[in-house]
Amino acid sequence: MTGPRRVVVVGADAVGMGAAHQALRTAAKRGESLAVTALEASSHTSYSACGIPYWMAGDVDSGDDLVARTAAEHRDAGIDLRLGTEVVAADLAARTVTTAAGDVLEYDDLVVATGAPAVVPDWARRPDGRTYDGVGVVKTLDDGAAWVSSFAEAGPGAHVVVVGAGYVGVEVAEAALERGFGVTVLTRTRGMAMLEDEMSDLVNTGLVDAGVELVLGAEVTGLEVDGDRVTGVRWDGGTREADLVVVAVGVKPATAFLENAGLDGSGLELTEDGALRPDPHGRVADHVWAAGDCCEVRRRIDDEWVFRPLGTHAAKHARALGDSLAGGDLSFDGMVDTSITRFSSSGVHLEIARTGLSRTDAEAAGLDPLALVTEGTTAAGYMPEAEPIAIWVMADRTTRRLLGVQVVGGRGAGKRIDTAAAVLWAGGSVDDLAWMDLSYAPPFATTWEVLQIAARRVADRL
Repeated sequence: MTGPRRVVVVGADAVGMGAAHQALRTAAKRGESLAVTALEASSHTSYSACGIPYWMAGDVDSGDDLVARTAAEHRDAGIDLRLGTEVVAADLAARTVTTAAGDVLEYDDLVVATGAPAVVPDWARRPDGRTYDGVGVVKTLDDGAAWVSSFAEAGPGAHVVVVGAGYVGVEVAEAALERGFGVTVLTRTRGMAMLEDEMSDLVNTGLVDAGVELVLGAEVTGLEVDGDRVTGVRWDGGTREADLVVVAVGVKPATAFLENAGLDGSGLELTEDGALRPDPHGRVADHVWAAGDCCEVRRRIDDEWVFRPLGTHAAKHARALGDSLAGGDLSFDGMVDTSITRFSSSGVHLEIARTGLSRTDAEAAGLDPLALVTEGTTAAGYMPEAEPIAIWVMADRTTRRLLGVQVVGGRGAGKRIDTAAAVLWAGGSVDDLAWMDLSYAPPFATTWEVLQIAARRVADRL
């Protein structure tokens, strides 16, 4: 091969561009050169999708504030960035990708960083496949801009129905309340169903106390419309008038362009849901790499592959991928399933966090879990900063190994999850969590930190 190695990156959001920049840095250190071409179907690159609900709420002034690196900055770094360029097919044997415009690009290494678009159920679409006016998802900067505009046009007093009560659903409910709208949240299960029932119940109560109409066990069956405009939502138990409907029912890996790429014999496989499973360096096959929301991630605690489309995992894997592609040896060695969000409106402030396994996960792994919920305060009870907090701790009865922790509480509650995540990362026991040296002063914690009290109570029962 003559000339620099040709790298084609499909998807130019945070993961694709993070991998590209890291590859260029590593190659430069090694005295080598890469020719990196990045193909992005949309007109945006390197932005924080996680910040969109806060833009909708008015906490963020502009979509530009969510952009980490502009297209010009990527190009100035030597990346051939092509926006508005959708890749529709790949040929792994020929090492080519084909765009919607019919252009064929050859590569020496292919990076798949296509992410996971939001799922749009059939009931949300018109016969021509487009969503009804007033109905949409929250995933891209264009989505965010559309919702900011719709919120402004609707004005206070409008009613927003949010379908889904996971992270995005809860965050959008907060945004809608902050804009002065009435809010209904419909969920097939319960609020924040990734939590244990007793912790989910605390979230449900907080939503209702803030003025959300929360409907549990609601399977949406259709929309009420006037022409192309939504006017209401139907579910298997009722209807609700709606000026706007936010669909937040999950995402799906964007890997359809690989389905006819010649997977047989390539070593590359897609899961049933279309996800990829890269090794710690980001490889999925010879000359093919992947990272981000189009991938599953290995959970270290039970050595299971799970789909967790989160920026934390994506950023780490992107850096390892870019370094390894250029000849380095960085690796991303899995995760312990840590996540956090908040719901804050109408005098209710809840910080919601989890790490580790659920009870169901632990039992499926053949473990013997014991779990307890402990209630306390985030600071010394006599301090004005003291807020209620509930902590769920689970450990294995046989080995005493810490298996999972969940937190729901007021200001200062949520980031306690990181202490538990550190113990899980190290494979530590519930006793390690109970006795480790944590900081104390009355404005920040009780003398016995409430997280350690929760761990100690579980340890005492083992």
